[in-house]
This record gives sequence, structure tokens and C-alpha cells, in this order.
Amino acid sequence: MSVQYSISLPDPAKARGNDPRLSFSANGAEEFAAQLQAALRTPELFQRWKATQEDPEDVDPALGATDPDATVTGQQADLRINLQATTRLPGELFKQRLRLLAGSHWELRDVR
Repeated sequence: MSVQYSISLPDPAKARGNDPRLSFSANGAEEFAAQLQAALRTPELFQRWKATQEDPEDVDPALGATDPDATVTGQQADLRINLQATTRLPGELFKQRLRLLAGSHWELRDVR
């Protein structure tokens, strides 16, 4: 079952994770949406994160789950960016990907 997440990036310039190799590089709503969508649909972000781990071979492969049907749209609202993501990935994986991409500079507004 798909879940829809409403996410807000209150200060998009700060929406960067702790590791620049893994974080958002986007500047506009459409770019943020495209990068999050890629992180949900493909294993690329997971593979980059896994390579940074002390023992990559010990990383649970389930953390690399993807949802090829995930969709993300973005909209500029004054200074903030609002993202609507729909995915079948478990909430913890979704949040992990957002933390890698945006650090703590995002807000979960609604889940349906």
C-alpha cells in the first residue's frame, strides 16, 4: 500500500545532510523533488551511503529497498519548498533517505 508524505523544507539552502556526498544539491522545488524521487526509486543513494560505512558488507541489504513507482512533486511556497512523496517504502526507510539528503532541515507535515 502506498503512503503519501507531505514534507516541508522551511529553509531550502539549509536542506543538506551531514555528508555532502549524500545530501541534496538542489536549489529549486523541481530539483529537490527529482533528487528525492531518485533516492526512493533507485539504489544509488543507498550504494553511496553503504560505501561510507565502516564495514559495507555488514550493511543489511533490506536498507537498500527501492520503489520504482515512487513519485515526488515539489512546489515553491514563499521561501519554503513543499514536497509530496508517494511511496510503498516503509516509513523508517523514507525518513532515513530524507535525513541523508536534508539532515534535520525538513518537516513532516502529513502522512496519508
